[in-house]
This record gives sequence, C-alpha cells and structure tokens, in this order.
Amino acid sequence: MGTVVPLSDASRRPRHFPIMTALIILINVAVFVAELMRGDAFVLKWSVVPADIFAGHHWITILTAMFLHGSWSHIIGNMVFLWAFGPEIEDTMNPLRYSIFYLAGGLVAMLAQVFASPGSTVPNLGASGAIAAVMGAFLVTYPRDRMRSLLVIFIFVRVTFIPAALLIVVWFLIQLVNAGAVANVQTGGVAYLAHIGGCIFGAVTARWFKDPRRVAEQSWSQ
Repeated sequence: MGTVVPLSDASRRPRHFPIMTALIILINVAVFVAELMRGDAFVLKWSVVPADIFAGHHWITILTAMFLHGSWSHIIGNMVFLWAFGPEIEDTMNPLRYSIFYLAGGLVAMLAQVFASPGSTVPNLGASGAIAAVMGAFLVTYPRDRMRSLLVIFIFVRVTFIPAALLIVVWFLIQLVNAGAVANVQTGGVAYLAHIGGCIFGAVTARWFKDPRRVAEQSWSQ
C-alpha cells in the first residue's frame, strides 16, 4: 500500500508570509481542541446534517462544519495539504481575497455534498472541501511547479518531486472514482463530492481572486 503526501512547493517561495493560511490552521487546531474537550455533542451540534439543511434548520453549520475534524489523522492530513498548497495561492491573491476564496470554496464544497444526499442524517465535517478549492486554484495557477512530496510504499519512505498538475489531477480522478463507488453501494464515510465540488470551484474562480499587484510583484521578481 502506498501514498503520496505533498509537503511544499519546490519551485517557488511566497514573497509574503502566509498569515491567513497560518491563521486558518490555528483556528482548525483550536476547534479540534474544543472537540476533544467537549466531546461528541459539540461535534454533532456544529456538523452539517443534509436532512436538517433541506428542512431549513441549522444553516450556520454549512460554515462551522468546515472547521471540524473527526480524528487526529483527519486534521493532520488536511492541515499538511493546506500548508503545501495554500501559501502560494495566498501570495497570489492577498490575505483578504484568499480568506474569502477559502470560505467560499468550503461553502460550495459542503453544499455539493448536501445536495448529493439531501435525505442523509449522517453528519458531514472537515476542511477538505475548502482545501480542495485551494488545490484547484493551484492547478490552474502553477501547474508546472514541482511539489516536494513524501512517497510512502509499505515501509519504503523517501522525499521526491512531483509535478503539481500530475499530483492534483490524479488526486481528482481518485475522488471521481471513489464518488462513483460510494454512489453504487449507497454508503461511504469520506465526502468525495465535497472534494470534487471544491476543486472545480477553485479551478474555475481562482483568476477572479488574484490580486493584480501581487501578480505584478511576482512578474518583476522572475
């Protein structure tokens, strides 16, 4: 069994410290600590339940659920991916535009999952939809960049460099395949449609959030 974990962009460094990416990570960690302290009742209260949304209840959870995580591995994996792709996208957009983009991507991702299973009473939570939007933006902004990545195959572990376009496209195709498999058996635990919706949103809208001054700065430095 193998996996690839992106660590950082090996082709460029952001010109500005990614303050918003760091803040989002800190917020997610703080909320996870609150989950550990307050237990399942806290998680269930602020997670998205599609059936409740369609009944007109608890709409605020579409926002709050993107800051919740179900386990240590869930939050660690999501935050590693965010730190790998987020700084360069924030650098292109600026912190304010990036924060709006991130939240909008998370909302679209959550709604995609809700509309896919409107009668479901299974709670949905996690930042992966918003992070998928960041990955979609990265795909169309820096497709030729190489990602420093951790390659794990059984007990074999090494750092390697993978083109961003290849890494993200393969990841996206895996989400499509898994979404189809989940639909066929009417079950699942991972919000694959949220990943798909978020990634498409990010790829389509990224150019609208770019800060012309930041883009000009990057051009001057090249």
